[in-house]
Formats: sequence, C-alpha cells, structure tokens
Amino acid sequence: MGAAADNAAPRQGEAERGRGRAPAPAPEAREVKVVVEEPPPAAAVARLQAQRALPPLQVTTQAPPTPMTVASGGVDQPPPLANYQPVMQTPPPPLASLNSRVYTNQISLCLFLLHLAAAGLAVGFFVYRAVKDIVQNPRSHNARREQSLLRKWLPPVEGAVALSIVLAFAWQKAVRAWPRAMVRVILWSGFGVTLAVGSLLMCFSMPATVGLGVAMVVFSIGTGLYACWVTRRVGFTARVFEKAVQPVDKFRGLNGPAYLMVAAGFVWISVWCVAVIGAVNFPFPGLTILALVVSLAWTAEVMRNVANLTASRVIALYYLRGMQSSVQFSFQRALSYNLGSACLGSLFVPTIEALRILARGLNLLEGEDEFMFSCAHCCLNVMNAVFEYGNSWAFVHIAAYGRGFVQASRSTWLQFERLPGMPALADADITSSVCFLTGVTSGALCVALAGSWTFVTHKHYTATVSLMAFYVGYLMTRIGMALPQACVGCYYVCYAENPGSRLFDKTIPDRLGKMQEDVVAPTPRFPHQHVGAA
Repeated sequence: MGAAADNAAPRQGEAERGRGRAPAPAPEAREVKVVVEEPPPAAAVARLQAQRALPPLQVTTQAPPTPMTVASGGVDQPPPLANYQPVMQTPPPPLASLNSRVYTNQISLCLFLLHLAAAGLAVGFFVYRAVKDIVQNPRSHNARREQSLLRKWLPPVEGAVALSIVLAFAWQKAVRAWPRAMVRVILWSGFGVTLAVGSLLMCFSMPATVGLGVAMVVFSIGTGLYACWVTRRVGFTARVFEKAVQPVDKFRGLNGPAYLMVAAGFVWISVWCVAVIGAVNFPFPGLTILALVVSLAWTAEVMRNVANLTASRVIALYYLRGMQSSVQFSFQRALSYNLGSACLGSLFVPTIEALRILARGLNLLEGEDEFMFSCAHCCLNVMNAVFEYGNSWAFVHIAAYGRGFVQASRSTWLQFERLPGMPALADADITSSVCFLTGVTSGALCVALAGSWTFVTHKHYTATVSLMAFYVGYLMTRIGMALPQACVGCYYVCYAENPGSRLFDKTIPDRLGKMQEDVVAPTPRFPHQHVGAA
C-alpha cells in the first residue's frame, strides 16, 4: 500500500505541474527552393553518348534491334523504322508434285484410242472375212488362197513370234546378269548374225530373198563399222549398265509390266497375222497391209513405252526421293494419266532419231564438195533443235512428274545443259543403239528360223515370211528390252538433277573429267572444241 501510494504521488504531481505550465511553441516551417537547370536536348544526348557509346545499328532478317533505355545508359527513342531495310532471303523452290492427276497430251491420246478402235475393227473384219470364205465357200479361189496362207505362211510367222519372246527375255536377263560383257556381245553379235543370215538368204537363190540378203549384208557391214567407231565408249557404257540395273532387284515385280506387254503383243500379233491373210483378197491389198503394218508399229511402240514409263517412275523416285514406289500404281499411271505422252513419244521419237542419224551421217561425210554437202551443218542444227523438244530422255520426267512429252523433253535437256559437259555425255550415249541392235539380232534369228522353214515347205512365201518374221521379232524384243533402257535413262537424268546424291558413284564425274581433258572421242554434234569447252 505504501509503495502504491508513493508511485501515485509523483504521477499526480507531474499532472499538476503540466496543468500549470504553458504549452511549448511549434517549430517554425522552412521554405526550400530547388532550382533545376535543364540543358538543351542535343547537349544531353551528346553527354550521354560520351559517357557510354551506343552500339552501331545492325540490320538483321529477324527484327529491328531492341531500343536502348535510360536505365541501360541510352536514350529511349523509337527505332528508325524509316531506314530499316531487312535482307530478304529467297526461299527454296518447292518440290515438284509426284502425283499429277492431269491426263498429258490428250489430243495424242484421243488419236491413238481412235486408231486403236479402227485397227481393232479392221482386224476383226478381216479375220471374220477370212474365216467366212473358208467355211462357206471352201472351193472358191479366195478360200483356197487363204487356206494356203494359213497352212504355209502363218505357222512360220507364229514360230518366229514365239522365238522372239524367248529372245527378248533372254536378252534382258543377260544384260542384268552380265552388263559389262553384254555390251560388246550385243554390238558384235549384231554384226555377225546379220551377216550370216543375209548370206543364208542369198543362198536361197531367189530374186526376192537375194535382195533381202544383200540388204542384211550391207546392214551388217554398217553395224561392224559402228562397233569399231564406238569402241572407246563401250567401257563407259558397260559401267553405266552395271550401275543402272542395280536398283531393279530392290523392287519385286518390276519386270511384270514388260512381261505383260510382251504377252499382249503376242496375242495382238497372232490375231494381226490372220487379219493380214484376210486383207490379201481385199481391194487395194498393198495399201491395206501397209496400213496394218504401220498400225502394228505404233501399237507395239506404245506398249514398249508403257513398260518404259512404269520402270522409269519406280527407278526415278528411288533416285530422287528415296521412295519405294508401287509397281502396280506406276503401271496404272502409265496406262491412264501418262498414256497420251507415251503415244506422242512413240510416234515422234523413232522418226526424230532416224532423221538425226541421217543428219549426222551427212555431217561425217562432209568434204570439199560444197554442192552435195553444203546443207550438212544446216540439217544437223535443225535436227538438234528439234531433238531438244522431242527425245527419249523425256520419259523419265513424264513418269516422275506427269509432264507432257514436249515439256518433259525440254526440261530434261535444260537439266543436262546446267551441268557442264552433260549434253555431250548424253549425246555420246550408245544405250539406245545397244537396245536397237538386240532387236535387230533377234529379228535376224527369227528370219533364219522362219525363212528356212518356209523354204522347205513352200519356197514361194520365203521372202514375205522372212520379212514378216524380222519385223515381229524386232518389235517383241524391243518391248522386252524396255526395262534396261529405262534404268539407264533414269541414271543419266536423275544424276543431272541431283549430282550430289549418295546413290551415284564417280562413274559420270570421272567421264566428264576425261571429256574436259579432251581424252574422249567427240561426236558429230559435239566436236573437239565443243567438248573441251563444256
């Protein structure tokens, strides 16, 4: 109690003292004046730049540089967009479509289909007429003649057709199995076989057979001279064959379209032969049979190019995109979307090639006689210009990209021209000549079979049967050899389009190097000065 009283007493005294004292005066307020001197903007910028230099303006393809702020030592100003010029980079060209749904060369397709319909009707009519004469009037003059042709003319021709099928498959198999050796074998067998068969026909001692024999002997001499002339190209052609046919084993059934076309050709030729017998008694038999022969040539060439397009699409997509394309799908495209290009190419490529060979021959024979050979260079230049718009290399781009025949011919040749020395290399290729000689050799062997058979049974038909046997034997073998020729064409064209592909070795680059060194023999189109400059 005493302590509490003692604590309360001071507090009460302090309160009394506080009530009796006056309050303390409030502190006096002071006025502070701040004077800020703002320098001109240019001076401020100069002083800041002197303190910290601004980085130089960099123009990029992404975006303008981030503006400097006051916090980072710069001036917060908008970027100079008026002077900003980005560097534009050209995007790579898009890849060409591989699944074009456009029917190429529709006019040619319509003409071929109309021709095929007319040929079918004509063949059916002539077959019906021959059978009708034999059945209804067996003792008439026309019936006896047709019966004689059926017994003595038709069997040797059909035997020749069957032999040509065996030879077509044998040539193809041999080229795929032994490509290096077969190039020389084909060149010299074309010379030897035609010479032997021509001599055999001359031994029959009939004017018609002697004429055919002389023609074959002359052709064999030309073949031998050609084989000697291209000796320096044989090794390279053999290596190209070896490399080009290697992808065939990767695709099962790639031979199927060629076999199917050969079978269709056998059926059509068999019926066609009977139609020829019926056309013998038709008015103007010579013109009628000639029309049937031309129709058969165009049809067989279209069959060959259908097989060519099928193999070209499969092999080209393997080289260009590394794709495992379906053989069946490629065959369907060749028979539908690309059939018009096959028809147009079948009509013009053999003609252009024949005229080009003639122009080359005139250019080689050119001498001091300006009266005879003054137009040799002109003819060669014209044919070379036409060749750029219609050549056999076009089938690769037709099959791969679905282009028309003329457009594909031009695009493939432009690709060759972009690669130095490639036009001369493609011009010196003898693959087409090798495949052509396989057909000639097979035709000559068919002549030996059918001509000997007919000479024993009925001498009067020996010349006509021999001529027909050579014709059908050549056509059937060319259909079977479509696969190797397509492989070689893809090898050249796809290399020109993508030389850096790992699927190609040094075969073509080494050859181009030798051509630039003027080691390789020139061609009439590309003489030494052109090859060296390439």
